[in-house]
Amino acid sequence: MEVSNTEALTHLIEDNTFEAVYLYTPMCGTCQVASKMIDVVEKLPQPFHFVKANLNYLPQFAEGQSIESVPCLLLFKDGVERDRIYAFQSVPFLYETLNKITDR
Repeated sequence: MEVSNTEALTHLIEDNTFEAVYLYTPMCGTCQVASKMIDVVEKLPQPFHFVKANLNYLPQFAEGQSIESVPCLLLFKDGVERDRIYAFQSVPFLYETLNKITDR
């Protein structure tokens, strides 16, 4: 799912128990690789709802969340940020990180 405004993104974070927010910019080569990794992880068995957002359209969200760079994956549980990933090391790393949050 793609989101292009801060209000919609905030509602998704609040409405879903487990929310994964993938932030990217279209001209970022690393983001394109990370996006493919996210697509794989999203299809694996896990409870997270995934949303993708072009950070160019979310300056207020970026500032409010103190986003340092892209790609960035924000992981929320019950509306509270539990983890933040900037280095998308591998699909297994991402999957294990999701599982750690669901086990907390």
